[in-house]
Amino acid sequence: MLIGLLTAVAASICYGTGSVLQAVGSRKSARREAAAGLTTQHGGPSLSSTAKAAMTWEFVVGTVLDFVGFGLGALAARMLPLFLSQTVISANLVITAVLSVRMLGIRLTRAEWTSIGVVCSALVLLATAAGPEGSGHTPVATHWWLLAVSLVLMVGGTVLVRLLGGRAAILAGLLSGLGFGALGVGVRVLNGVEPFGLGALLADPALYAILVAGVGGMYLHTVALQIGSVNGATAALVVGETVLPGMIGVLWLGDASRPGFGWLAVTGFLLAVAGAVAVAWFGAPEAGPSPAVAEEPRELAATG
Repeated sequence: MLIGLLTAVAASICYGTGSVLQAVGSRKSARREAAAGLTTQHGGPSLSSTAKAAMTWEFVVGTVLDFVGFGLGALAARMLPLFLSQTVISANLVITAVLSVRMLGIRLTRAEWTSIGVVCSALVLLATAAGPEGSGHTPVATHWWLLAVSLVLMVGGTVLVRLLGGRAAILAGLLSGLGFGALGVGVRVLNGVEPFGLGALLADPALYAILVAGVGGMYLHTVALQIGSVNGATAALVVGETVLPGMIGVLWLGDASRPGFGWLAVTGFLLAVAGAVAVAWFGAPEAGPSPAVAEEPRELAATG
């Protein structure tokens, strides 16, 4: 379990650092596009803006770190109960918050620091209470369900976020988290990994659920970073990628806590989610016509 925990922590560091770098690149692009009037009729970033954000060097480096984090997170998901691996990985919220102080010039309030402390404390409780992970063996029909749900969440979520425009930052973060959560579940149940079999791997719908959820989650996360608070969007992502996979791991995959420590696992899980929600609440941008653009000069001054 120790190796799994260290792997999850390393994934968290990669994801957290990547999020801040992606936020820098995304908001530079959003500012240029907004200045040129290239936004949707609802005030959100255009597809052109999102594509150009992905071409900045900060976003590219952040994406590379995300891929490294994905590999480490996939390994952790197969070594730990999902409620533990996903929650530890979601602690990238802490990395994001700390780095955003330096790289984005954001000043965290006492309430935000307190909320981050709650998340860290909750992770200690979860690590203490976690038992062995379940088998992960499931009927192939459930893999088809995972693919269908991933498609509905990512395609329907993208349409909804574009309709809401500049008001959809937290929703986009939450949906991206659900996508990454579905990705974690897919990795856990994927056939053809142990032992390796290319035919079984390619025939498993869970593989395509991983691809859909991963690409969709990445896109929605980019949009969330363009139009909202980096800490608020990341905190919403934490809730999405923690709650549902954790419940699926316990109810569907046989994950469990150590004997007699169930109450501690539940307490830690609820505290982690509550802390993330609090960061999203306190870190949400103030109302305004274009928060991503309004914050840009301060961020560029901090990074320049």
